[in-house]
Amino acid sequence: MLDKQMDNLIEKTPKKTNQISVFSKRKRTFAITFFGIFALFAVSAIVANYNILSGFESIPKAFAWMAGNFIPDKKALSRLPNILAKLFETALLAVAVTASAAICAFFFSLLGTKTTKAPPLVSRAARIAASFFRNVPNVVWAILLLFSFGQNILTGFFALFFATFGMLVRMFIETIDEVSSSCVEALHATGANSIQIILQGIVPSSLPEIVSWVLYMIEYNIRDSTLIGILTATGIGYLFDLYYKRMDYGSASLVVICIVILVITIELLSNKIRKVIM
Repeated sequence: MLDKQMDNLIEKTPKKTNQISVFSKRKRTFAITFFGIFALFAVSAIVANYNILSGFESIPKAFAWMAGNFIPDKKALSRLPNILAKLFETALLAVAVTASAAICAFFFSLLGTKTTKAPPLVSRAARIAASFFRNVPNVVWAILLLFSFGQNILTGFFALFFATFGMLVRMFIETIDEVSSSCVEALHATGANSIQIILQGIVPSSLPEIVSWVLYMIEYNIRDSTLIGILTATGIGYLFDLYYKRMDYGSASLVVICIVILVITIELLSNKIRKVIM
């Protein structure tokens, strides 16, 4: 009996020792990571001449200035119809960009997903192209396209389209690989062709997730189209830039309020649609 207890004690001791060593390694890794991030922040602050204390001290002053200047007045309210028209234009642009990019991204994602068993070179090329479009910010796309198309709505459309296309291709590939693999294997076993697999397996099983991602990108593009509008002199972003540069802070604040209300409304509608389809 004593020998069995000693054997059990010997067997448990290495496990406890291994657990302690793993915990100490994690603790050491966390400490190194924390100090590394802190050192990077300190070096960046020194190089950029950033003073942390003055930064925190300026926060109350900024809120006080906003409370005194960013308040819509009668002059701003008289411009509300024009603001709403530009806001509606911006929302339509975001929806059009997202819808067209989603259609192209879905067909392109079929080449990059493992589920459709596309040739390896084609799949790799599709993923690389999607990564390229995704990693270039839409602001950079807008600056590049300004040289070709100038300041117009077409520049903003293509700038948002390229970034949205890259994001949706990546999301659609992951969705199809995660959701549709079992359905596709079953259809393959029955001898279904590629079109039947796509229409009867991939689309029905992945459609709710795809619609959810499209709704998310509409919200995302409405926010980004405001910034793009500042660069391309179109939409609600142009109005905000115009009012702000003229120091018409009341009108500029009304533009911000309208954008916030639109984004919140779109998000609430998107959440209701997601609850219905998921």
